[in-house]
Amino acid sequence: MIKYLLSRLATFVPTFLGVCIISFGFIRVLPGDPIIVMAGERGMTQERYETLSRQFGFDRPLPVQFWEYFTGVLQGDLGRSFVTNRPVWDEFFSLFPATLELALCAIIFAIALGLPAGIIAAVYRGKFFDRALMSTALVGYSMPIFWWALLLIIVFSGNLGWTPVSGRMGLMYFFDDVTGFMLIDSLLSGQSGAFKSAVQHLILPSIVLGTIPLAVIARQTRSAMLEVLSEDYIRTARAKGLSPGRVNGLHALRNAMIPVITVIGLSVGTLLAGAILTETIFSWPGIGKWMVDSIFRRDYPVVQGGLLMIAVIVMIVNLIVDVLYGLINPKIRKR
Repeated sequence: MIKYLLSRLATFVPTFLGVCIISFGFIRVLPGDPIIVMAGERGMTQERYETLSRQFGFDRPLPVQFWEYFTGVLQGDLGRSFVTNRPVWDEFFSLFPATLELALCAIIFAIALGLPAGIIAAVYRGKFFDRALMSTALVGYSMPIFWWALLLIIVFSGNLGWTPVSGRMGLMYFFDDVTGFMLIDSLLSGQSGAFKSAVQHLILPSIVLGTIPLAVIARQTRSAMLEVLSEDYIRTARAKGLSPGRVNGLHALRNAMIPVITVIGLSVGTLLAGAILTETIFSWPGIGKWMVDSIFRRDYPVVQGGLLMIAVIVMIVNLIVDVLYGLINPKIRKR
């Protein structure tokens, strides 16, 4: 297992270097001058422009700028925001708990409904449950996020009044931001109704963000289960008189989980990268909206550092998925 893990860690080095190059070059190919964006065109003289260029290091050749950026990253320094003058590291981790909390709730919602739906559809292949569940999954995958979000807001927030429209917490609650996770902080505050308010604010964004992963997990689970259920050892298990629950839940599902875990891992990485539309529609203060605002402001350190941190998180999630492969199927460790 150690050798298997080290082989996966070895791929981190070239991937990390490639991400650094891409994150550095991405913002620089966009049109617009960051100096003019920050300082404005009015009152911008040539002397002031050159002064700001020297201050932020834009007067140096690009290879030199990249080397300074790369060496800073290796030392754990992602730079400071041009706009707020705060360290990018601090800004990222002040917003990341909001995105992580939303992403975890969304993926739990997707797994809790998608996995059973895929299993039921596979067991009842070609029957009513199969057609109904897969048709629903296809509709869920096809719906645009912004339309689905607005529809839920109109129905559950506007007409029924069951859930808030936006934000993470009701305006009547005030407590210290201890962990950054509103569910935990609301419990620690001890204020009556605070936890309920945090849950209510999470419901709609989690459903919206988790709908597409739910559909993908359901369809992938069905496909993997159908492939496994046709294997000889499944027929042998049935011939031995094992109960359908034991055959489907123990023998079939375990071997079908590898492609399903792949989908779940990729979904988690995507959700953690920041659901831009969901965070924007529900005014959710996460890293997705933060990154978009930084791109428009040409805030180079924020965009570079944010892209790098998101990529590292996705790499870690993929590493965890690879480890789970080895735990579920020991044969994979020998490859």
